[in-house]
Amino acid sequence: MTDNTIIDVRGLTYRYRREAPHPVLQNISLQIDRNDYLLITGRSGSGKSTLCRTFNGLIPHFYGGVLSGDVVVDGHPVSRTAVADLFDRVGMVFQNPDVQLFCRTVEQEIVFGLESLGLDRPAIEDRLGTALEAAGIDGLRQRAPQTLSGGEKHLVLIAALLALRPRVIVLDEPFANLDPANVLRVRSLLKKLHGDGYGIIICEHRLSRAAPDATRVVVVHQGQIVADGAPDQILPQADPQWGLEAPLATRIGTALGLTPAPLVIDELEGAAPQPDLIDRLEPPLPEAVGGHPPAPAIAVEHLGCHAAGRDLLKDISFTLAPGECIAVVGANGAGKTTLLRHLIGLQRPTSGRIRVNGHDSARIPVSDLARDVGLAFQNPDNQFFRFTVDQEIRVGPEALGKLESAWIEELVALFQLADFRSKAPYRLSGGEKKRVAFASALAARPAVLALDEPTAGQDFEFRRNLRIFLRQMQARGQAILIVTHDLTFAERTTSRWLLMAEGCLLADARPEQIMADTALMARAGLEATDRFRLARRWQPKGHHA
Repeated sequence: MTDNTIIDVRGLTYRYRREAPHPVLQNISLQIDRNDYLLITGRSGSGKSTLCRTFNGLIPHFYGGVLSGDVVVDGHPVSRTAVADLFDRVGMVFQNPDVQLFCRTVEQEIVFGLESLGLDRPAIEDRLGTALEAAGIDGLRQRAPQTLSGGEKHLVLIAALLALRPRVIVLDEPFANLDPANVLRVRSLLKKLHGDGYGIIICEHRLSRAAPDATRVVVVHQGQIVADGAPDQILPQADPQWGLEAPLATRIGTALGLTPAPLVIDELEGAAPQPDLIDRLEPPLPEAVGGHPPAPAIAVEHLGCHAAGRDLLKDISFTLAPGECIAVVGANGAGKTTLLRHLIGLQRPTSGRIRVNGHDSARIPVSDLARDVGLAFQNPDNQFFRFTVDQEIRVGPEALGKLESAWIEELVALFQLADFRSKAPYRLSGGEKKRVAFASALAARPAVLALDEPTAGQDFEFRRNLRIFLRQMQARGQAILIVTHDLTFAERTTSRWLLMAEGCLLADARPEQIMADTALMARAGLEATDRFRLARRWQPKGHHA
C-alpha cells in the first residue's frame, strides 16, 4: 500500500449467505490508487458488482453475508465504518437505476443527498446547477424520474453522484442503456473528472466504449482476479474463458501484429485495408431468403400516443412477419419502450391501431395478448413475482395452459440457469436476471418475442449464444422484435432497423442503408458501428456499403 492508495483490498473472501456452497469472491487482493481510471470486467456473475459493493460499505453492512479479509477505504476499514461515513469518499451508481430513484422530480433526487450533508441553500443550488449541466439533463429538471427512459435514469443518478463530490466514483454498467450521444457525454464527463483528480471505477462489458479511456483493466473470473494491467496489454491476450470481447480495433490490430494493440479504429489509420479480415472477425448478416411474404404477426397502422401533454408516438406504421428479426433503434427518449408497451397492451393507442395475428389488439385483454407476444423487460425486476427461478419460468405457460416440460428444459440449458432454478430471481446478478426474463418470455412459445435491451449487462459469450438462438427461432417461424442501443449486436442479428426519434419513425430499412445516411443518423442521435465505419473506410473506391 502506498500513500496514493485510496482503496486497499486484502485477502477478501465473501459469501452472501453462510450456507452458500461457494464464495462469490475468493481471496481477492487489490490496491486502487487515487488517480486510477479502473475498468473491472469479466463474465456475467463473476463477482464484479459484488466487489464494487465492498468499496462503499454496502457489503457487509447492507447485504450482510460472511466476509473475511479487509477492505480499507482512505484509511477506514469498511467492516468497522458506517456506510454514511463513507458517503463523501466513494459514490456508486448501480446497474439497475430504479433501486436508487425515489423522489418526485429529478431536481429533488439530486438535492436529497446534498441536504443530507447539511449544506446551505446557496451551496446546494450551485452544486445542483453544475451537476445538471455536466450530465446534460437540465431539461429533465422537473420531470418525475419514473417517467424517464432507462438511459435518462442513469444520467440522473450520475448527476446526483457528481453533486456529492466523492473522491471515488463507481459505476456499474454505465453504458448499458445509453445511446451513443449520451455514451459520449458520460465518457467525456468521466475523463474530465479523472483529470480533475477523481478516482474512476467502472464495471462494464462494452469494452469498445470503456477500454479506450481506462488506465487499468482488472479481469474478475469465478470470484478471483485473473488479470491486472494496461488495456492494450490485457485485452489482446484475454483468455476466451473470461467471456470478454475486445474492441474490433484491438482484434484487427492483434491479427495484423500491431504493437501496441489499438483500442479504437482511428488508430488503424495507417494500416493496409483488410476488408476480408473484418468479415472473418465480424461476419455480416446473410441476405434474406426470397419468397412469398407470410401474413404479418404484427401490423402497426398509423399508431399515435398522446399523454402528459405530449405526443409520445406520432403516426408509426410497420409490419413484422413470422421468421423476421428486426430492431428498434434510436436515442434515449425516442419512444422505443413506449412503442413496445403498446405492442403488449400495457398502453393503448390514442390513434391508429395494432393488429396481432390479424386481430385488433385494442379488443384483446392484456392477459390474452400474452399468448401471442412475450416480452422481456429492460429491468427484469419489474416482471418477477415468484419465489424461485423455476417457478418464474413456468408461471406464464402454466397460466395459459401451454406448459411443455421439454421446452422449459431446453430454455434452462440455453440460458445457463440450471444452477439457479431453486434460487430467488431477485438474488441473482443483473446479467443472470436478464437470462431468467428471456426464458420466461419464451416459455409459452409466443408468436412474437419482444426483447427490451437484451444485451445490457451481458458478456460476450451470452451475446454470441443469443444471436445463434435467435437465428434458430427465426428458422422456426418466430417473429422477433428487439429494442436496443447496442447497434453492434443489432447489426449482427437483425435484418431491418426501425429508426426512431422524438416519437417518429424516421426509417425502416436494412442496417447498412440506415448507417450510410449520415444526416439521418445524426438526426436520430446515433453513430455507425465500428464494423460499418471501418468497412466503409477500407472499401474499394467506387463501391458503396
